[in-house]
Amino acid sequence: MPPADEAGTGPDTTEQPTGTAGAAEPTESFRIGAEVDGSDGHLGRLERVIVDPIAKALTHLAIAAKHHSEEGRLVPIELVEDAGPERIRLRATRAEFEKFDAAEDVQFLPGGGDWMGYDGGGAMTWPYYGLGAPLSGGVEGHQSGPMFVDRIPTGEVDINRGDPVHASDGWIGSIQGLVVDRKDHHVTHVLLKEGHFWGRKQVAIPIGAVTRVDEEIRVGLTKQQVEDLPPVVLESGA
Repeated sequence: MPPADEAGTGPDTTEQPTGTAGAAEPTESFRIGAEVDGSDGHLGRLERVIVDPIAKALTHLAIAAKHHSEEGRLVPIELVEDAGPERIRLRATRAEFEKFDAAEDVQFLPGGGDWMGYDGGGAMTWPYYGLGAPLSGGVEGHQSGPMFVDRIPTGEVDINRGDPVHASDGWIGSIQGLVVDRKDHHVTHVLLKEGHFWGRKQVAIPIGAVTRVDEEIRVGLTKQQVEDLPPVVLESGA
């Protein structure tokens, strides 16, 4: 994607999304602050774009509602019908727009200084991480715990950044993000936030051991089994 000009505007024309569903083409650009219209009227303005750092592609637009009392919404990129420097038109009615997920910043990570041509907080990323080293073997001095090999498409994982995590014998931390296989974009592990009681060790829990119960994430392992999981080396897609 070409960088924005000094005024923060992108190109005057925008290519229609032609890639896989949910991911915009690399050449696509949207001006932060552009007005957004639906098929039956004005919806709000573009607050930021949301990027998949593993695929390195735009997936959603975060639209601030025109009334401050209303929540902003996350709109899938494939619903963009047309985009220019001043206005973006969506293939969605207001009623459909209001059913999209709320655009809560807590779900996302900062996109960095200049992510895909967006700066000043114009882009945020999903909390996805790629593996820098294979997850295999055990920690020295410990037996390997249960093996889980499940892999789930990212769109089917009901886990959010910040969700509390409980082992079978108590609380162990909260969710930092998801570990995603670059080859097929399936989630393989959930990553605990830094600062949990294992100190600096990065703890990635196999997705097959994880279930959601109400507002919590439950892990089918004890604290000791989680501690015995092999350490991982992660690379952020950002």
